[in-house]
Amino acid sequence: MSSKRIVPVNTPLFIGNEKKYLNDCIDTGWVSSDGSYVKKFEKEFAKYIGVDHGISVCNGSLAIDLAIAALELKEGDEIILPTFTIISCISSIIRLGLNPVLVDCCPETFNMNPDEVIKKISPKTKAIMVVHIYGLPVDIDPIKEVATKNNIKIIEDSAEMHGQTYKLKKCGSMGDISTFSFYANKHITTGEGGMVLTSDEELAEKCKYYRNLCFKAESRFVHDDLGWNYRMSNIQAAVGLAQLECIDEFILKKRDIGKKYQDRLKNLSEIFQLPIEKNNFAENIYWVFSLVLKKGLNFSLKDITNYLSSHGIGNRPFFWPMHLQPYLLKQDYFKNEKYPNSEYIAKHGFYIPSGLGINDDDINFVCDSIEEAVNELS
Repeated sequence: MSSKRIVPVNTPLFIGNEKKYLNDCIDTGWVSSDGSYVKKFEKEFAKYIGVDHGISVCNGSLAIDLAIAALELKEGDEIILPTFTIISCISSIIRLGLNPVLVDCCPETFNMNPDEVIKKISPKTKAIMVVHIYGLPVDIDPIKEVATKNNIKIIEDSAEMHGQTYKLKKCGSMGDISTFSFYANKHITTGEGGMVLTSDEELAEKCKYYRNLCFKAESRFVHDDLGWNYRMSNIQAAVGLAQLECIDEFILKKRDIGKKYQDRLKNLSEIFQLPIEKNNFAENIYWVFSLVLKKGLNFSLKDITNYLSSHGIGNRPFFWPMHLQPYLLKQDYFKNEKYPNSEYIAKHGFYIPSGLGINDDDINFVCDSIEEAVNELS
């Protein structure tokens, strides 16, 4: 009996020095956060993005925690962020006693709308969290301009944008402080892991301090503040450094995957909104290959995702907007707020297998299955 073919939504790719560096960690006994690969990875990743300081952490969500904590905002201060994002962004804001203020996305790119950001600025606005979504960067220049005029900090969440550029500037280099994730589905991975980047030395020192339980060199176990153990292990950093050495190849492969999907699925453009291949400031890097159902179809999002799942095709729904999150509504956040673009794509969007480990046969199998699904469901 033959086994059912399965194409996972993501498969990472390990083609470099991962095993060599991991064996070095084991052979030398340096597996904790004190190992040499941590500093090497921080230095090289910061250099690659084009900033002065990298502070590694054990996952991307904690990178956001640390970045916001380092700004040392006051309780009740406001941070503007997109409603269409992962919940990690808003969790960090709320846990630190700050007030989240939401904006809608642009329907074509899924990124926060700069015009909406500008409208939401108030005397209480102390930071704007710019979150680059799925493959194209936020149009950040108008946001930076208004932020500079109003002395507002920019937190740049580049978790999905390793190597992406905005007007030739690397994502993660344009905010006061930025964050990355190295989860298994990212362009480079450490399994779990993240990093905070900044060229502000004071912010960097605060991040290091809070990341390391607020230990002090002169009196390690005497604490003036409460911090966290957010440290990355030497094992994670060893994998990350090896992955970083391959990042240019990975980006080319991601864009090749995106092009192949575009070529195969363009005949279904009346059914799906396909990703934008490029705009006037960036070429899509295809963290994921997304599909959004157009209006007036005879089938639902659940219909097609269930069909694909039953045929071995991994898929994931889009992020669910923050203003529709049950927990946040129970806490009296965002009552009666409407963000129609985010609501539509969240209710009609999904993404298909596009990890670095996918091959041409997998892509063709996925596309054949999507075409079959459309034919059977229509």
